[in-house]
Amino acid sequence: MKFALITAMLLSSIGVAQAANAEKGQALVEKANCASCHGAGLNAPILPAYPKLAGQYSDYLYYALKAYKVGNGNAQYGRNNAIMGSQVQAFTDADLQDMAAYISKLPGTFVIKK
Repeated sequence: MKFALITAMLLSSIGVAQAANAEKGQALVEKANCASCHGAGLNAPILPAYPKLAGQYSDYLYYALKAYKVGNGNAQYGRNNAIMGSQVQAFTDADLQDMAAYISKLPGTFVIKK
């Protein structure tokens, strides 16, 4: 079941990532006031427990947002966080793609160690 769900999500997103609109994503991120927790440029969280988002991979950001939307109703895929869960409910999958596209383009201090 887990594999089928993930496969279905991946297949449904093929082509969507290319169509993501970073400008629309910026408007959505501002509307949701993401900076109130994730800080200026989404790279200076107000608490250490909140992640830096700027510069993260758009695919990762999309699937994280989608997982918050699913919530703990699906323990194999969902993420359980009351704040994020309520934040993302109003957004469509396309909105989440747009938001992820915008956030991934922001300059950040996200570092990949090799």
